[in-house]
Amino acid sequence: MHRATVFDLDDTLIDSGHAWSRVCAAFAARHGHRWKPEDDAALHGNGGWATFVAGLCGGAASPGEVVETCTTAMTGEVAAGRVPALPGAVDLVLEAGRHGPVGLATASPRRYVLAVLDALGLAGRVRAAVCGEEVTRGKPAPDAYLLAAARIGVPPSDCLAVEDSPNGIRSATAAGMPVLAIPRGGTPLPAAVAHLPAAQAPDAAAALPLLTRLLTADRKPGPLVHEAGP
Repeated sequence: MHRATVFDLDDTLIDSGHAWSRVCAAFAARHGHRWKPEDDAALHGNGGWATFVAGLCGGAASPGEVVETCTTAMTGEVAAGRVPALPGAVDLVLEAGRHGPVGLATASPRRYVLAVLDALGLAGRVRAAVCGEEVTRGKPAPDAYLLAAARIGVPPSDCLAVEDSPNGIRSATAAGMPVLAIPRGGTPLPAAVAHLPAAQAPDAAAALPLLTRLLTADRKPGPLVHEAGP
């Protein structure tokens, strides 16, 4: 049985994508770049997000400056209550904790991650949080998930990953973890990724019974399981 669960954070457990886009767009605007819809798409699930934003600034800012400025802004968004949990997400983490240790594997900076966990009352529920500054290669490389499993002390094959983005799904799969996919906003996964998850749900609330099933069932290969939306 899968004995641990490793969650992505942004857009998997919290409704933060729009806030990150606002903050990164404001940073880029101060350096002469007008934010575009394709920038939003490129930011989603991008383990190298700070390098990406710095690149939009035409050499006027470093990735380190992006991280420092945007982290401060996003921590402010959390404090102002503008980064809420997605419906059903806290219950998902609590249910995972009933079956084994819980970890996080995220590209976001630790200062922001700790603020989010505090705001959601989950700080004591997460055994290990691997954040963006702790891995050289971001998602879709497997590094964050491998490090999370190592810190939890559970082999990757005995961890269940919960992810929203194609890059995150690729990352967890490359680490050897089965994946419960909750695509952001119910957006269909690209064909190249759609076959990878062990199960898929339209939102965190609908994912709850699937998570329980995956954490308690014998680990036997089977078809992708979908949970229908309302």
